[in-house]
Amino acid sequence: MREEPASESADQRSRWVPAERAYAEASPFQQPRPEPLLGRTIPISQDLPEYRPQTGRRDVVAGLTVAALAIPSALAYGELAGVSPANGLYALLLPTVAFALLASSKQVIVGPEGSTAALIAAAVLPLAVAGSPEAAELAAMLGLLVGGCYLLAWIARLGWIADYFSRPVLIGYLHGVAVVLIISQLGKLLGVPVEARDPIPQLVEVIRELGEVNGATLAVSAVALIVLLTLRYVMPRFPAALAVVLGAILVSWALDFEANDIAVVGDIPAGLPRIDVPLPPLKHVVELLPAAFGIFLVTFADGILTARSFAGRHGQHVRAGQEMLAFAASNAAAGISQGFPIGASGSRTAVNDAMGVRTQVAGLAAAAAVVLVLLFLTEPIGYLPKAVLGAVIVSAALGLIDRPAWQGLWMVDRTEVAIAAVTLGGVVIFGVLEALTVAVGLTIVDVVRRSASPHDAVLGWVERLGRYADVSVHRSAKVTPGVVVYRLDDRLFFANARYVTGRVQEAVRGAFPPVSWLVFDAEAMTHVDASGLEALRELTQSLRREGISLVFARMKDSTRRTLDEAGLTEEIGAERFYPTVRVAVTACSAAIATERSAAAGTEPAAAQEDEDGAPN
Repeated sequence: MREEPASESADQRSRWVPAERAYAEASPFQQPRPEPLLGRTIPISQDLPEYRPQTGRRDVVAGLTVAALAIPSALAYGELAGVSPANGLYALLLPTVAFALLASSKQVIVGPEGSTAALIAAAVLPLAVAGSPEAAELAAMLGLLVGGCYLLAWIARLGWIADYFSRPVLIGYLHGVAVVLIISQLGKLLGVPVEARDPIPQLVEVIRELGEVNGATLAVSAVALIVLLTLRYVMPRFPAALAVVLGAILVSWALDFEANDIAVVGDIPAGLPRIDVPLPPLKHVVELLPAAFGIFLVTFADGILTARSFAGRHGQHVRAGQEMLAFAASNAAAGISQGFPIGASGSRTAVNDAMGVRTQVAGLAAAAAVVLVLLFLTEPIGYLPKAVLGAVIVSAALGLIDRPAWQGLWMVDRTEVAIAAVTLGGVVIFGVLEALTVAVGLTIVDVVRRSASPHDAVLGWVERLGRYADVSVHRSAKVTPGVVVYRLDDRLFFANARYVTGRVQEAVRGAFPPVSWLVFDAEAMTHVDASGLEALRELTQSLRREGISLVFARMKDSTRRTLDEAGLTEEIGAERFYPTVRVAVTACSAAIATERSAAAGTEPAAAQEDEDGAPN
């Protein structure tokens, strides 16, 4: 920052505007104008006025593709959750509509997910028989309880928790999801049975079963994957995933893939769910509460990271509070429509994003497509080869890999690369919640580490910049003999107080001798806690014993008030606080000249300044 000049020209003064007129409001900081109530409550309404037919065609195609992928997955996750496969389909309808209407994210698709289904089974199956009406009722109640957790978090405004998911965490998470998606589809691609649910056991199981690979299935998946990847690079706007899915259904029907030992989706129950409020025994509801809270934590962390990761790829903004409200409504909708708790689907969101979707209209189109399929098209979907389903998901997962993002982290800070790598490995090895807990913890530790050894500098006058700057960077900077200018670029608090006092002593020892004045540039010292105040008091006394006077420059009013209230200003001397570094150095230089003149018995000479105002 350039030092303020000693005086302003008449022309400059004529352009001055009183602050009371420049800032009509009490504060110079103004928040953005609130969006209309409809836009805040139902974000999708903001996209509709500028909606175009071309966008609509893209959204419909994406919705059909997502539905084609979601239906067989939902059937499998329903069974995994300990309820009927049909309940998995029901969790695709009203929850998707509720989320599409309320979410601030543009690409995220919600529905049944593997990790959530496993948690549901762990909570429900000890209380009811798998696949029974009782199990379905408990799973639906669990959806209502999870929705309640989201609603309470939204009311308490806990969306700030998402701010602790830093960019390295987002990058590591997204690539971890990509790895998990690819591993999870290896069994489908190779035609080998995989019973494991976690990525590493799945990979081990696939490697163990390599001798049992189904050649026909491998050929189908290879062709589908080659076509998908080729079309992505040759015709990036072409709906490759939908075309491959439809083509695979036709070929499977014509060649009877199932009879040739190629696994297909199979029979899908038809019909829409009924709206009903689950009423299981109260004691069972109480027993489900811990599981509901755990599912809330997992799905929120997963959902907000998925939303922000994909939004960041397109320069979009996601409001964590609005996402909480959307998840609350979607889980409640699952609870009253015979579904179960849902979360963000990384695979379907990746496919949705790969098809160029930029609004939640695609989510509504996907829900409409599921309705049509359940009513009229369950038989054709049954011919879809599972290998093609896996190829579409793997293709989308490969699209998530972002090498420049890792290169950017590497160029900025190797510690952030480590945090991203830990997040990636944690997602793959341990799961989302465990990985994020460790990653956020590492991020906080890194922040503390940086604060404990903040950036600082010894300053000198640089003529071409017209200001004081770091002498280690600007070797031509001018320094005043007998005066050290030290700048701290952070707050002064318990974590760095001892470090800062030590650095000041080092600056004194490294200065041009003899040193009798130290100017502390405190512009960036925005806060001082009790430990920081004590450190300043000890520093003042220590320097005084060494015959060195401490003065401050550019200290903010809020920090100065803290020193006043602690009595430190009086101890240091109110006259030793200066508005700029230049003024402080000039005063110190004049004091040195006075001391020398007094020692020599002569009149003191005025402190000299160069033409830029910097003291010599």
